[in-house]
Amino acid sequence: MRIERVDDKTVKCFLSNEELEEYEIDYKDFILRSDKARQIVQEIIEQAEEEVGYQPPKFAFDLQIMLLPDQGLILTFSDRDAEARESDQFIECLKEMKRILQRTREKIGGNNTAAGENQQNQQPAGEGTGNDQENGKAVQEQQVSRPSFAVFVFPGIGSIMEFAAMLPSNLMVDSSLYEMDGLYYLYLLKGHASYERYSRACVQAMEFGSLYAADEFQVLRLKEHGECLIAEKAIKKLRG
Repeated sequence: MRIERVDDKTVKCFLSNEELEEYEIDYKDFILRSDKARQIVQEIIEQAEEEVGYQPPKFAFDLQIMLLPDQGLILTFSDRDAEARESDQFIECLKEMKRILQRTREKIGGNNTAAGENQQNQQPAGEGTGNDQENGKAVQEQQVSRPSFAVFVFPGIGSIMEFAAMLPSNLMVDSSLYEMDGLYYLYLLKGHASYERYSRACVQAMEFGSLYAADEFQVLRLKEHGECLIAEKAIKKLRG
């Protein structure tokens, strides 16, 4: 394990193929954030503190993974910038959308239960309830950042097929499927779908896989190094 200090906030660690075999770990473990990968990352950080004086951030850091064919891989640790990166914004956007959808379901369920009891207390047309105003405000706030694409990584093709089967048949998103290093990557674009339906699909995708990228650089890397299995309408074709 070779550790190099790049600057005050960044260190790189080179793991050879022999070391990966010794740890019984590979590229997939770091992508999928397995427990084994987390243990190795913690060991690397502790060693970096001792050898090069690295001071890990108190809250979070970015981890970039570069595969070196026939050699090993390089892990780069760096402090997160004060400004949220696009992928972080996307995740927060999805989390907020998930909360809104949950509140909406609870509200609809409550209204169905109370149907007939509240008809005399209906709001005049044009006046929303407090929950409506809260949901509307949350939706308006998250319009600041609305990424129109994301890439999700899955451990197997079966997981993507299960995900695809859950989606509405009339969902008008665009999608492509790639394979790289034994993992499967679904490139999901908003297409002509509404942002709410697209966000719902992304939330569901994270139940079967993990968010791999929401920035152009990672997409370009996937297109360059990955194998395109289905160029278009991947979800529709995998749904069967």
